[in-house]
Amino acid sequence: MLLKSSETSDGLKGDVYAIVDQPMGALVTLLGTPTQWCETMLLHINNRKCTVASGPSGAEITLSVVRKYDQPVDKAFQLPFVFNLIDKTAQHLEVRLAANSGPLGTSNYRIVVEAVPADASHSFLHFSYSYEENFLAHTAMQAYLATFGRSKVGFTVIGQTPEGTPEYVGGTHGLVERNAMRYFLALDAHVNATKDPESARNAWFSGTEKYPRQLHEIDRATYLELKANDAQH
Repeated sequence: MLLKSSETSDGLKGDVYAIVDQPMGALVTLLGTPTQWCETMLLHINNRKCTVASGPSGAEITLSVVRKYDQPVDKAFQLPFVFNLIDKTAQHLEVRLAANSGPLGTSNYRIVVEAVPADASHSFLHFSYSYEENFLAHTAMQAYLATFGRSKVGFTVIGQTPEGTPEYVGGTHGLVERNAMRYFLALDAHVNATKDPESARNAWFSGTEKYPRQLHEIDRATYLELKANDAQH
C-alpha cells in the first residue's frame, strides 16, 4: 500500500494505492451502486447517516458528518454527493462522487475509486479524496492544527526524532492523509467482510487500530455501539 498527500491549487488531496484481496468481480458488485457506497462510507467514525435519492444529475448520496464522533447526529453537516459510475466492466471499475459545497467554506469534495485486475484473486485499487477551502476555512483549520490538532500526525515519514523514532507529517497534509486512510479502510472492510454490517464494522475498527498513532479515537465497544445505534434511526 502507498499513501501520499498533495496540495491542489485551492485545497488538499490524499491518494491511496493498494493491492486488495478481492477479484475484480467482487469489487464491481460491492462498489458499483450508490447503496453499496452508503454502506461503505458509514463505517467511517464521523459519518452518522447516509441516504440515496434521485436528483437532477442522477443518483445522490447525502452523507451526514459530525466533526467529532460523540456529537449527536442532529449536529451533523450534510454532504450531498452526486454518484457517477464511469465504468463498470470485468477489466475496469471507476466511480466518482462529487459534492460541490461543504461546511465552513469548504467545497468541491471529490472521491474517486478506480480498480483493475491484478490477478485472478486480487485487484489493484486507487482511492482519491480531495476538497478545496476558502480563506476562512483555511484560517480556521490552521487555528485547530495549532491547538487541539497539534499532536495529530499523518503517515508520511519526514525524518527522525532525537530518540530515533519516525517523525510523521503533521498539519493539513497529516489531516488529509488520516481521512483518506479512514475511507480506504472502509472500502477494504466493506469488500472483505460481507457477512453482515457488524462484521464490516469490526473489520474497519481492526484496520484503524493497526495505526494507533494516527487513527485511534475510541475503544471497539464504543464504536460498535455508536454504529449500531445509528443503524436503528
